[in-house]
Amino acid sequence: MKKTIELQGIDPMLFAGADDDNMKIIESNFNSQIVLRGNNLFIEGKRKEIEKIELLVNDIIFTINKRGSIDSSDLNVLINSTNGINGENQDFKKDLLKKDIILYTHLGAVVAHTNGQKKYYKSVQKNDIVFVIGPAGTGKTFQAVACAVSALKNNEIEKIVITRPVVEAGERLGFLPGDLKDKVDPYLTPLYDALNKMIPPEKLKKYLDTKIIEIAPLAYMRGRTLHNAFIILDEAQNSTKMQMKMFLTRLGVTSKSIITGDITQIDLPSNEISGLIDATKVLNKIKGISFIELTENDVVRHKLVKDIIKAYTKKGNNK
Repeated sequence: MKKTIELQGIDPMLFAGADDDNMKIIESNFNSQIVLRGNNLFIEGKRKEIEKIELLVNDIIFTINKRGSIDSSDLNVLINSTNGINGENQDFKKDLLKKDIILYTHLGAVVAHTNGQKKYYKSVQKNDIVFVIGPAGTGKTFQAVACAVSALKNNEIEKIVITRPVVEAGERLGFLPGDLKDKVDPYLTPLYDALNKMIPPEKLKKYLDTKIIEIAPLAYMRGRTLHNAFIILDEAQNSTKMQMKMFLTRLGVTSKSIITGDITQIDLPSNEISGLIDATKVLNKIKGISFIELTENDVVRHKLVKDIIKAYTKKGNNK
């Protein structure tokens, strides 16, 4: 009997493993001839064994989609379960489902690791507008972009719009070389960095060229209404009260928004009130709007970053 199984929704290289190690393990546990070409797995053998291999392939795809990869120990658990050697498979799947995987990417899975990040992720699932406030290194921006890309991938929205205030540029923007994109892009680099880790380069270029994903300064949001979109305002502590109101009223039908910021790093003039701080007071009782506060316990950068944040907080130096 011959059977062709299409590996849908995963990278065949992740299925095969480094140096085809996963394929070698699979082949060594079955008598059937198994060949992987592109996205298709070609199997030739006895009917009962092919049925087992098909179940195994489905479990491997499930694991990769949930965890972002599969290693030899995971694979052996699934093979043993498929062959009726033990009953670990269901426990293994339950363990995977407990993980808060936001997005599967070509580089692996984006996971909410800390308790604060998990609360953040669940809040985005339940609310249309989520404010996320916390120090550097807590994954505010990265997780927001992952949520947006996940929504785009699942056809929940039609486009992503990511914006941030360009405070540092101010009136000096006109003196920088190049066109508007050249002048503004240096201030938007963290957003491009996040997208590059979640979307393959060719696809990202297409999305940017066709405006399916749009990255722009906050000032260029005025006068727009964004329907069926996922809108992110990054570095929101540097928005003014009027800019924050302008941004929030861009939200169209079936759209969602995440607003991120660190209120200890405000670059506005001393006489200007941060739109992020103002929003926490004005909007905190509106249903459908959630406020999440991350702390140094949610830092996922170098271990010293957490200690640095604690030291500055204790010293009372917020700049």
